[in-house]
Amino acid sequence: MKKCSTCKKELVFKTGRTKDNIPYQYYSCTKCGEEFLDMKQLGDVAQKYREYKQMKAKLSTWGSSLGIRIPKELVQKYKLKPNNEVTFIPEEGSIKILV
Repeated sequence: MKKCSTCKKELVFKTGRTKDNIPYQYYSCTKCGEEFLDMKQLGDVAQKYREYKQMKAKLSTWGSSLGIRIPKELVQKYKLKPNNEVTFIPEEGSIKILV
């Protein structure tokens, strides 16, 4: 049985949602109401958040090169305009794009 680190009373298992509506699980103290996440629960929330925030795009052929269409949300967020230059950084298993 898990105990509260503040008041030493029993913790109960609960579920909730983040402000982005991502479900998560946590422990809540029956006396003081303090809420706790263990490392596995925190890792699960972080993974769900990464999946939620992913944006996908298809590659298109442009002449002898490939092009990527940048989703509208990212164009607006980073104030991208035609002819802006970006930097590609190859990483193991991925490519980072710096604007």
